[in-house]
Amino acid sequence: AQSVTQPDAHVTVSEEASLQLKCKYSYPGTPSLFWYVQYPQQGLQLLLKYYSGNPVVQGLNDFEAEFNKSDSSFHLRKASVHWSDSAVYFCALSTQCLGL
Repeated sequence: AQSVTQPDAHVTVSEEASLQLKCKYSYPGTPSLFWYVQYPQQGLQLLLKYYSGNPVVQGLNDFEAEFNKSDSSFHLRKASVHWSDSAVYFCALSTQCLGL
């Protein structure tokens, strides 16, 4: 069985403050992990992805996420947010390496 949980349903931060969006997963192996973003009136956009290797993944718009197998987490971070970052963020998991 596999699952992804984002414990914080709504996060509010000030302009230029740092941001962390939590993502916890349940899967016995090493999954492929993704963060997607959906800006207002737009479709889903892939922000970043992790397959293997360096646990810190750099994404679009200065976002990064860190894969932590011991903690079963893949938290999204940004050092300084702007109003244009207001959006819905989704964490996702795949048990197959798609090679994208």
